[in-house]
Amino acid sequence: MIVAIDGPAGTGKSSTSKAVAAQLELSYLDTGAQYRAITWWMVSNGIDIDDPSAIAAVAGKPEIISGTDPEGPAITVDGVDVAGPIRTQEVSSKVSAVSAVPEVRARITELQRSIAASAEKGIVVEGRDIGTTVLPDADLKIFLTASPEARAARRSGELKGSDVHSTREALIKRDAADSSRKTSPLAKADDAVEVDTTELTLAQVIECVVTLVEEKRAGK
Repeated sequence: MIVAIDGPAGTGKSSTSKAVAAQLELSYLDTGAQYRAITWWMVSNGIDIDDPSAIAAVAGKPEIISGTDPEGPAITVDGVDVAGPIRTQEVSSKVSAVSAVPEVRARITELQRSIAASAEKGIVVEGRDIGTTVLPDADLKIFLTASPEARAARRSGELKGSDVHSTREALIKRDAADSSRKTSPLAKADDAVEVDTTELTLAQVIECVVTLVEEKRAGK
């Protein structure tokens, strides 16, 4: 059972995907963390983020290993635990530029497909292009949406000390970058089920997705 959960930042993708995977005893993959990890490596190694050719030239160098336990998803780069460092504002502000480079996407997409293929019990994979590009044959595709205001409120709650207005502006800017990039843009797959989380609590979103997965498993 492969479940693809896509959508822009702040819709509750990570929290929902982790909880659904844990509840249904599936593996879990946060693909955004992989793009953050390669961005962290680029920043740490002094690669010019404004130069796509410089990024492309070293896209194959870092060894990125993703844990798939929804209770504690780990991620390492060249053996270094980067679960904390990849969440900094510096990485967040640069991840769209790095993710837009085709060589980076090809490298990470290959990694994601191999992880999904080796998940014995099935897997919940969350990201922005899972249902459209990475795993177009996923058993179930879900696209989470929410209003920019709701997403900004959630994200600023996660990022302690950030104000809602600047967070909203950053999210809208990120949406535009992710939706307009040439390689694997953020988009809803034609056969994805759209779930608007604006008025829903996290528990309600999780319940909704679990129900969708169980119905799919039952062949409904």
